[in-house]
Amino acid sequence: MAEASRWREGGTPKHKLKYRREVEIRTTLQELLVYFIFLINLCILTFGMVNPHMYYLNKVMSSLFLDTSVPGDERTNFKSVRSITDFWKFMEGPLLEGLYWDSWYNNKQPYNLKNSSRIYYENILLGVPRVRQLKVRNNTCKVYSSFQSLMSECYDKYTYENEDLSDFGLKHDTEWKYSTSNSNSPWHWGFVGMYGNGGYIFTLSKSKYKTKDKFIDLRLNSWITRGTRVIFIDFSLYNANVNLFCIIRLVAEFPATGGILTSWQFYSVKLLRYVSYYDYFIASCEITFCIFLIVFTTQEVKKMKEFKSAYFKSIWNWIELLLLVLLENTEKYSDFYSLAYWHIYYNNIIAITIFFAWIKIFKFISFNKTMSQLSSTLSRCIKDIVGFAIMFFIIFFAYAQLGFLVFGSQVDDFSTFQNSIFAQFRIVLGDFNFAGIQQANRILGPIYFITFIFFVFFVLLNMFLAIINDTYSEVKADYSIARRPDFELGKMIKKSYKNALEKLKLKKDQKDEDREMKRSRDLVEQARREGFDENETESAKQMKKWKERLEKKYYSTETEDDYQPVTQQEFRELFLYAVELEKELHYVSLKLNQVMRKFSALQN
Repeated sequence: MAEASRWREGGTPKHKLKYRREVEIRTTLQELLVYFIFLINLCILTFGMVNPHMYYLNKVMSSLFLDTSVPGDERTNFKSVRSITDFWKFMEGPLLEGLYWDSWYNNKQPYNLKNSSRIYYENILLGVPRVRQLKVRNNTCKVYSSFQSLMSECYDKYTYENEDLSDFGLKHDTEWKYSTSNSNSPWHWGFVGMYGNGGYIFTLSKSKYKTKDKFIDLRLNSWITRGTRVIFIDFSLYNANVNLFCIIRLVAEFPATGGILTSWQFYSVKLLRYVSYYDYFIASCEITFCIFLIVFTTQEVKKMKEFKSAYFKSIWNWIELLLLVLLENTEKYSDFYSLAYWHIYYNNIIAITIFFAWIKIFKFISFNKTMSQLSSTLSRCIKDIVGFAIMFFIIFFAYAQLGFLVFGSQVDDFSTFQNSIFAQFRIVLGDFNFAGIQQANRILGPIYFITFIFFVFFVLLNMFLAIINDTYSEVKADYSIARRPDFELGKMIKKSYKNALEKLKLKKDQKDEDREMKRSRDLVEQARREGFDENETESAKQMKKWKERLEKKYYSTETEDDYQPVTQQEFRELFLYAVELEKELHYVSLKLNQVMRKFSALQN
């Protein structure tokens, strides 16, 4: 029987399991330490790419080019442009004045211009701005036969197939001839279409007056036609004070419905990376990061070879692969807009990477009891959540389609099916436009809103919380009866801390132990004086020792072999211990009865 107690389930000796567990804990601690170093390095690297001046530079430039009003018309700026007339007023007014700063406020030159403009006196205009137009051909859509006598021309929305490549207008300058693009810039995603890189292009002059004459000439010769679908205004700035580039794109879309939709992009990026000493420190972090990347990639390749298909069954392995894929996906291009675009794209990848890097910490702290309860709760209720999600999204998408069809033509939040989905999420969070819904349809609007709030907010969300709450209660109950993880990092850290104290001789010394022994003898003498005989005292001491031994064996939090199967010998010991406890309780009860009888006799 004693020999059997040395073995665990599956025939593995206990000492081997204990050694294996200690090795696993030690390895986990080492991985956690290395990962923290990697995470700190990654945080320094990512935050070093961000400059707080980026926000202020974007804010200043957007205020200049978007909010400045047309002279004589305070209500018209780039944001409010809705017609071709308003567009030309902006081009010849706020845009022209914003691009060319050739004198100080007292009409003096504060610096040597050197044939360049300095916006707000601090931001040098790199090269010259560029204006680009894309058009569609006539007869790209079909007019209904009953209206052909009223409308002989038809210009469809912009697509690559509908794009007009022919010369028009005066035909003797580049702005009247189609130019293909040699750039690898991505297509622009606008409100009503995806736009390519070619078009009818002209660059502005470095002279303010020549540029103004150019705008007037284009306006008088109808450079913007019915086939025009989008106009891009691109230019770049550099601020040496904060070492930042600002790449600006102003976009005016001319949808087939008529009118103009304006949008804009302001990219403040740090393209000259290594200038100050701090930049070189960031460079050292980048080198360290590359080393970590090589090491982690090698480790994951080894794991894939070792575990093969079993490797992909762990969610943590998928997260590590995602991190490696994200970190290795970067591109560079030549022109400023493309370079800024891919720089922002790279920043977005880094942001997602640092997010998953922090999430991966759960892999190491999952051995903690609380964190393990969280992961166990989510893994146990995943089937119920999937079933609930199917039911939830059936109702959710049904309401989204209802909202799109009923309110889509009048309410901006429901103008597309995608907008309807996000609008409903906002309704759940308390952000909604009930007045707009009610105005769009006085009957279906309130019915839609009230029923959506009732079924989705009050019923479905509370069902979701009930699933999580019930599962958490089950997991907590299981953990209370010792169905816990095989080990916890906290135990290993606590044990290492105590070992360090013992080595440093900071634990109780021999004098403290002698003092405790003397106190124990004093308690024995006190028991004798209070009427307990020698046998009762020895029996109590023996019971105390037995109790301490059993508690240390079965209930101590410091043991490395917690939660073992109980052998027959161990069960016999526990049974005898319970019998002795019963005897002691019976003896205590008799003593209490004697005391109560004596106390009653004294009162009589």
